[in-house]
Amino acid sequence: MTERHGFARIGETDIPEINTKARLYRHTKTGARLLSLENDDENKVFGVSFRTPPKDATGVAHILEHSVLCGSKKYPVKEPFVELLKGSLQTFLNAFTYPDKTCYPVASQNLKDFYNLVDVYLDAVFQPLITPLIFQQEGWHYELEKPEDPLTIKGVVYNEMKGAYSSPDRLLVEYSQHALFPDTPYGVDSGGDPRRIPELTYEAFKAFHADHYHPSNAWFFFYGDDDPERRLAVVGEAIRGFDALKASTEIADQPPFAEPRRVVYPYAVGAEESPKAMVTVNWLLTPTEPPERNVALHVLSYILLGMPGSPLRKALIESGLGEDLAGVGLEGELQRMYFSTGLKGIAEENAERVEALILDTLRELAEEGISPQTVEAAVNTVEFRLRENNTGNYPRGLALMLRSLTTWLYDGDPLSLLAFEKPLEAVKRRAQPGSGYFEALIRGHFLENPHRVSVLLKPDLELEARWNEEERRRLEAIKATMSPEEVQKVIETTREIRKMQETPDPPEALAALPRLHLSDIERRNKTIPLDLSTRAGVPFLFHDLFTNGILYLDLGFDLRALPGDLLPYVGLFGRALVEMGTETEDYVALSQRISQKTGGIRPQVHTATLKDGETGAGWLFLRGKAMVSKADDLLEILRDVLLTVRLDHRERFRQMVLESKARMEQRVIPEGHRLVMLRLMAPFGSADWAAEKMEGVSYLAFLRDLARKVDSDWDGVHRSLEAVRTHLIGRGRMVVNVTLDGDSWASMASKMDAFLGVLPEGDVDRTGWRPESLPLHEGLVAPTQVNYVGKGFNLYRTGYRFHGSALVASHFLRTAWLWDRIRVQGGAYGGFSRLDRFSGDFAMVSYRDPHVVKTLKVFDETAAFLKSLSLNQEEITKSVIGVIGDVDRYMLPDAKGFTSMIRHLTGDDEDTRQRMREEILETSLQDLRRFGDALGEFADRGRVAVLGAASAVEEARPVCGDGFQVTRLL
Repeated sequence: MTERHGFARIGETDIPEINTKARLYRHTKTGARLLSLENDDENKVFGVSFRTPPKDATGVAHILEHSVLCGSKKYPVKEPFVELLKGSLQTFLNAFTYPDKTCYPVASQNLKDFYNLVDVYLDAVFQPLITPLIFQQEGWHYELEKPEDPLTIKGVVYNEMKGAYSSPDRLLVEYSQHALFPDTPYGVDSGGDPRRIPELTYEAFKAFHADHYHPSNAWFFFYGDDDPERRLAVVGEAIRGFDALKASTEIADQPPFAEPRRVVYPYAVGAEESPKAMVTVNWLLTPTEPPERNVALHVLSYILLGMPGSPLRKALIESGLGEDLAGVGLEGELQRMYFSTGLKGIAEENAERVEALILDTLRELAEEGISPQTVEAAVNTVEFRLRENNTGNYPRGLALMLRSLTTWLYDGDPLSLLAFEKPLEAVKRRAQPGSGYFEALIRGHFLENPHRVSVLLKPDLELEARWNEEERRRLEAIKATMSPEEVQKVIETTREIRKMQETPDPPEALAALPRLHLSDIERRNKTIPLDLSTRAGVPFLFHDLFTNGILYLDLGFDLRALPGDLLPYVGLFGRALVEMGTETEDYVALSQRISQKTGGIRPQVHTATLKDGETGAGWLFLRGKAMVSKADDLLEILRDVLLTVRLDHRERFRQMVLESKARMEQRVIPEGHRLVMLRLMAPFGSADWAAEKMEGVSYLAFLRDLARKVDSDWDGVHRSLEAVRTHLIGRGRMVVNVTLDGDSWASMASKMDAFLGVLPEGDVDRTGWRPESLPLHEGLVAPTQVNYVGKGFNLYRTGYRFHGSALVASHFLRTAWLWDRIRVQGGAYGGFSRLDRFSGDFAMVSYRDPHVVKTLKVFDETAAFLKSLSLNQEEITKSVIGVIGDVDRYMLPDAKGFTSMIRHLTGDDEDTRQRMREEILETSLQDLRRFGDALGEFADRGRVAVLGAASAVEEARPVCGDGFQVTRLL
């Protein structure tokens, strides 16, 4: 067998489904595995993954994921990962810790940049520095500044997981998995339980790296249009010095349960009047292979839960026992798949009723059969998604890497789920009407499967206080046992960590990092094809792009036609169009027809300030897609929902309101930074105000009130929904956006004209939104162990006018100043800055942050930092390139068409964008300092918003002074 760079090829095949040639290799010396996918996708992807099943919940795999990216033998800088974020054209750069693996993927459209990323990541994972101080910074450490101070614990992962353990939805998923796999590594939290993380020693941390981060335990992956020979050469050189290692990373199979089980866990809630519980019923299923069974279970999951009218979803939602679905549905990324579903927002005493309802519904489906329409809808949707391969903002290669690992990691065939044609066709053959195929799967995998666990998550008003008190007492006890010398050692370690964090990297070490230069950057923006016209009086945008035979159609409705008091209804109205049913079919039949005939129709709300910097605008889009051969069906469905939607079905609308409320409440803690950002921006302009009304804290309050009004004043609610329809649905307030290749469009243009012709004409009146005032500063209280701290103001009100260099300044703040001060030194999981170039809104927000006042102080010092900045041109160039990477971000065809439309609607024309690009490329140190001047009033005039526990929120009051108002969210 011929070797290339130490690799022997052990398989080769074409995968026409993804237009790819696949070659599989084994490294002769170490046994490392390498999958090489060759195709014409310019968005190249590399990943190296390790099997890392944990033995306990100390978070060792997670802490290693962070730590190996903090400097390596070849690149001994503090954080090469951040240096890459500053100055790369990357389309993806991150790392993931799963329950059984750790993955390090990168992606870029630029060949030189791509191999720079590969080089740094390979050295990071195999030759990391991982010193004790890095372990303490990223994992955990005791912290003391003075002997008399109380002992505290700090660490990036420690604080990240305190945030994760504040989210009940995340806990429910974690506990459900643990309960199904109690005797395996899946029975502990690979991310780390904050109460267990301090048990991890540096010695165990180092040993885990030595045992797991080795080529013998590595799975390498390449995808894209780069030279396949170079792939082998680069990896071969990186692992040349390694010998084979017997890595004991096999994952033992979970012994089956003899009978079903029930477990109960608490979760922390705030001072709610009647806190609700959550329950899931969970089944352990089969391994991820063979592929036919894998595809069949994905189709079955969609049958049961995937559509608004799916039988199991419908039974749960219509039961009135809860507010929204709980559980993940089918989980297919572990050694064995599992299925999890239930309800959140239930009364604790109804948990067994939910369990019985799930079992009874499954039993009824198995005995009486699943409707052929439901099966057809599910098969069509799964097939459409496989063929479209639409991965949104993620590179397609990354999705294929993760899919391959669901079999490959467990010594299976990495291609079995990538080559989906045969298993899909097998499922379609077996699933003919009357075959009983899916009914048999329900019996075998659910009804006759005793490996089932019901998990109840109970609200506990005292849990947060108990956890905080337990931690305080534990730290007091630990400090009490310390000798004066040990206390001094903690103080010295605290200083050493701070010194490490504050000491700049040596210039020669930074210079060793591979990087791009301005000469590697295109001077011209990438453009998206756009043809503008008017059809039936409606502005029409067409993008001639190859879409593999899929029509992407966006119908936009101008929200400026709505009075401000109706704006909060927009999201629910958008859902109602496709989830309430029409005059001729109920919502079950409608959802089946959408899934049978199309690739999906979904509502999306978008708000923006226009180019003039003053006008706020918003749109409700109905975004549909279908094969060109099914374009008639898509247009017919859209016509039906726009003209004949039933808005008078109170019970169905109540279900949607409760679902939306539960989802908003679920997002409060994990997405606290987003709520803080929306709240900060709301007073600055009408678009910001509208966004907050439709997506932020105001919307949560609206949903809670609406849930009561549906029962007490349904006539009033119904009138509001009808008013939204009257104001929005009409050609005079529409825009149409089509993304498709020109030849296919030519065959259906007349169909679009006929569709538009049947819609009401409508008027073009636009109301003036009048934002109401908000408190100057705000505290938002939720039961969380970490905080989300934000400050913002409007730059343009100080006289500053946009220049492309402002984006470079904002990027530099995010990847340097805020990263160093908020994450590295402050121990938060993240810090962000955001500038809207049309509105002038500027904000900084922290994520999963142990601090409040210290973070606000960092925000207030930002202007001085920029004004006194001393930076060489090479460092500025890194940020310039990073911003160009954002400007030139990779997009799939539907995203290109949608983005082009938004640019047109906001006035973001090509001349404006090209001028911005040139200003970005010419950014100088003086430009960054000028941005600091523009932030001169930020400390005094900026608005503050803090989301956290009550005690943390109160820390902000003395800093904010008058005008600080506190609102309890949860």
